[in-house]
Amino acid sequence: MSSLSLKKSVLATSATFSSAVGTATAGTAATAGTYNFFVEQLATANQAAYDNLNDTTPIAESGTITVSVGSSSFAVDLTTADQSGDGVLSVKEIATAINIASGNTAKVTASTMTVNGVQKLVLTGSETGAANTVGIDSSALPAGTLKDALALPGNRTDLMVAKDAIVYLGDKATGTKLQQASNTYNVIDGVSMTFTKAQSVGESPVSLTVGTDASGTQANLQGFVDGWNALVKTLQSLTDAGDAVSGASAGAFSADAGVQALRTRMQAVLRQQVGGQSLVNYGVTAQRDGTLTLDTTRMNKALKANPTGLDAIMGSSSLTTPSGVMGGLDKLTDQWTDLSSGQITKRRDNNTKVQDGIMDRQARLDKQYEAAYIRYLNQFTKLQTLQAQMSSNTSIFDALFGDKSN
Repeated sequence: MSSLSLKKSVLATSATFSSAVGTATAGTAATAGTYNFFVEQLATANQAAYDNLNDTTPIAESGTITVSVGSSSFAVDLTTADQSGDGVLSVKEIATAINIASGNTAKVTASTMTVNGVQKLVLTGSETGAANTVGIDSSALPAGTLKDALALPGNRTDLMVAKDAIVYLGDKATGTKLQQASNTYNVIDGVSMTFTKAQSVGESPVSLTVGTDASGTQANLQGFVDGWNALVKTLQSLTDAGDAVSGASAGAFSADAGVQALRTRMQAVLRQQVGGQSLVNYGVTAQRDGTLTLDTTRMNKALKANPTGLDAIMGSSSLTTPSGVMGGLDKLTDQWTDLSSGQITKRRDNNTKVQDGIMDRQARLDKQYEAAYIRYLNQFTKLQTLQAQMSSNTSIFDALFGDKSN
């Protein structure tokens, strides 16, 4: 019930494009309908290559460069970039220094490539959008070939230009232009769209259909049915009367009127109606043993006729606005599982009091036993002492008067 309440609705919703221009997901707030889009351009991340760098830059020419991504930047210290210790900086060592710089935080990935025997330093931005162009400021470096190579505009080539995504709501000619840095759009309430392919000029807009997801709804409802069945089987095990013939033990709540009443009231909540319909109309039926089954054919038929009716019947176990079947079941189970006032807590507290009383009685009995033991031990000791004295006196009399011949 908690899982279904977090989803806000048992009724699942899907969002599907008419052609492969991207993917879309629909949440519980999505409203069924059809929407048209034209994808003119996808958002891209900037990738730039720097030429005329070599592997023999002296350490004396090293210093600090600043790598920028749009409006943010971070410093890269090249004075410690000579990992080989040969006194010169290679292009790979510069790339490594950029990647491990403390301020990078995955904003830029630096790599190297060799084209026609010439090495290039390649910077790739992690964020899309026209504003997120990557760059290197070498003005803080000492004079030398590295500073000049990084500063010369002709040495930089944009392998991939940073662009915004441009999507039209409706047709390109008459629709509303939606331009942003990301390819993921959330312009429809409850729907998230990620575009992966741009359309050609002259193509018709693609349609996005938002509607009921029968398979998702079936999974949600089946989850409720499975949870109900698990609870029923647990209660059956706890209230099992046992079998003297087979030796099966009785359950912990065997013949417990409270648990039996809980099961009866649960069944009553399950049968409640909203607008003249119940879960039976949506294919959820009870078996003779109290478990439930789901008839998907009947469920799909009812969803087509009245898709919102299922949510009205199921309701929610929300703490603020409980309603329907789930709200009623939550209230019933809460009477047992509430940590402060539930039946389990009350019974446990009562058992604790009974156990404490038994322990107190045991302690009193132990004291009484100890007192009686000490009393009887003292009496026995005194008796033994008296018997020893009497035996001694008897021996004296026997010595004086026992042998008449002497």
